[in-house]
Amino acid sequence: MVKQPLTDDPQESQAASGESERLPPRFATYFHIHLVSDSTGETLNAMARAVCARFTDILPIEHIYALVRSTRQLDRALEEIGGAPGVVMHTIVDPGLRAALEEGCRKLEMPCIAALDPVVSAMSRYLGARISTRVGAQHALTNDYFDRIEALDYAIAHDDGQGGQDLTQADVILVGVSRTSKTPTCIYLAHRGVRAANVPLVPGRPPPQELFELKNTLIVGLITSPDRLIQIRRNRLLSLKENRESDYVDGDAVRQEIIAARRLFERQGWPVIDITRRSVEETAAAVINLLSGGRGKVEVLGA
Repeated sequence: MVKQPLTDDPQESQAASGESERLPPRFATYFHIHLVSDSTGETLNAMARAVCARFTDILPIEHIYALVRSTRQLDRALEEIGGAPGVVMHTIVDPGLRAALEEGCRKLEMPCIAALDPVVSAMSRYLGARISTRVGAQHALTNDYFDRIEALDYAIAHDDGQGGQDLTQADVILVGVSRTSKTPTCIYLAHRGVRAANVPLVPGRPPPQELFELKNTLIVGLITSPDRLIQIRRNRLLSLKENRESDYVDGDAVRQEIIAARRLFERQGWPVIDITRRSVEETAAAVINLLSGGRGKVEVLGA
């Protein structure tokens, strides 16, 4: 394992020099984690990151080996694993490949963790059902798979107020001022099979009338703090090499946008999610909760 200080800022180091005799320096522990999968590796990668996030000052160096379905592929993976000792996690289903991987790790004296085994075994005992050994079963071309693809197509076609005539087909419509994570949240929801459209609130331009005529569609307002919104918008302008000041990043103008959005949501009785301290995943989870729960009075989440 490699250790190095969490900060290399000389000013920060000098500022902390007076406390150096009393407090031990903070170190980040780097380690290699090898993720071996006979499918896309998405499940394994998400599990590994979730586990590593539970440890303070631990920084994994990920090595991903996806679609490992032959002895030759496994041998190449083991060769690379041997060159960077660490932890091996896998979701290999085939008994022969699984045994070969575990034996290879034993010879290399590395821990080999079958990531899904505890959950799958517990489910098997509860259901009294046999465990399938079919590779990539979670990615089969089922109706759910095609529903997700259709939801993704819908989200792209109805991004930023497009395709207004088809809003009746949406499961949820996200409404908010510019840069309130409407698009990434819709895309994330689409991957969960939710048809999501989004409509921007633009100063001086009324929202489409179709939005107010919907009867059975969940409409959710997204808001954030003015300071956070200004910061995001400035970063957006910098990425576009745009340095001119405008109402887009003016403090008073941005606050008026937020106030107008809040008033609209309250008048319409739409539930509201404050995204200031929420990731896209958390915002999407809140939307899914609203889809599966009550839609009554306005609920400001995270405010």
